[in-house]
Amino acid sequence: MPRPDKHIFVCTQARPEGHPRGSCAQFNSSQVMDTFLNAFQEHDLWGVHKLSSSSCIGPCFTGPSVLVYPEGVMYIKVKPEDVSEIIEKHIKGGEVVERLQAPADVW
Repeated sequence: MPRPDKHIFVCTQARPEGHPRGSCAQFNSSQVMDTFLNAFQEHDLWGVHKLSSSSCIGPCFTGPSVLVYPEGVMYIKVKPEDVSEIIEKHIKGGEVVERLQAPADVW
């Protein structure tokens, strides 16, 4: 596979209930990942871009977190209904979705 234009990481870290850091899984990150998988299929993004689930990428209290490289943009509190906007604006259009972007003190 050639180097992807963009690589999207979706945190799907699951920690035990009551863990002090929490985890993206408690915020339905598996649904976010499933929605990204469906969007990749629907928009035929495989081969141009790469999608990976990830363990913890940092700010567990703001999950689910999504990281887009090579830009290094982190999105927080992503819901399944946000995925289409990330795909259209950022992945296909190159424009950061500012309303979901992690603030500087988080990332």
